[in-house]
Amino acid sequence: MDIDDILASVDRGDVSTPESASLDHQLLTRFWVAERGVSELLPWPGPLMERMMERVKRQIESIEDLAASSSDPLPTTTTHNPTLNLKLSILQTDLARTQYLIRSLLRQRLSKLTTHSMHYLLLIASSPANTNPQSSTSTSQPPSTQQQPEDSIPNLTAVTDPSPLSPQEVTFLHAHQTLLAGHFGASFLSSFPPQLRRLDDNAGGTSMVQGPELKEVVFVRCLVEEVMVVVPPGDGIEEEQFGTAMRMGDVWAVRWEGIRGAWVRGEVEIL
Repeated sequence: MDIDDILASVDRGDVSTPESASLDHQLLTRFWVAERGVSELLPWPGPLMERMMERVKRQIESIEDLAASSSDPLPTTTTHNPTLNLKLSILQTDLARTQYLIRSLLRQRLSKLTTHSMHYLLLIASSPANTNPQSSTSTSQPPSTQQQPEDSIPNLTAVTDPSPLSPQEVTFLHAHQTLLAGHFGASFLSSFPPQLRRLDDNAGGTSMVQGPELKEVVFVRCLVEEVMVVVPPGDGIEEEQFGTAMRMGDVWAVRWEGIRGAWVRGEVEIL
């Protein structure tokens, strides 16, 4: 019995479909590598993760059924299916591989969320798809004499597009930042003047909210005929410019901000 046949027994019959197990596992692996390689949170691949979680669920059910069959005391079980234990071992190994990728991916994203929690809350609240009176303002605006750290947390109840986060990540992030703001207020911010208690203060032109470093270097491989590396404004450059072109198969070390658009379009992969 071929290993691919065993794995396909818990997947759809047509492996040529975009939702086939082998292709989805490749996409998950590439996204996991990219998430670990860049500093900012990448857009949540909702359809892919839904298919992977459903496939994991089906595979667990298949493993449980096989395990129950292998423990059947009837002698006919081994006679009719001598490869039962081998099939069970292969499915368990494949399941463990997929679960490792999913756990590692989620841990990496949670690490980025907790490190730059206020940045992503403000990013979601200021998104054009979510700019309305309910989502673009804070939860409340009390008088300045009653200002508390929690007042700087945006109200996300009316958010319709949580990108680049998943809806579950938005819920976690808002709860996490609310608890953190309450802890800061009870620990030391309550002794500060009211105008200095906000967590998103940008007085004097210096923002307290620190986002991910987009100038970090990543290793990428070009997947198309040509990709132009973007030089964004900053460091003495007033307008966006295009730098040197990458050719198909080239592996370069470039700044993430210069290649991010090409990655979104699928023109490069992160190594």
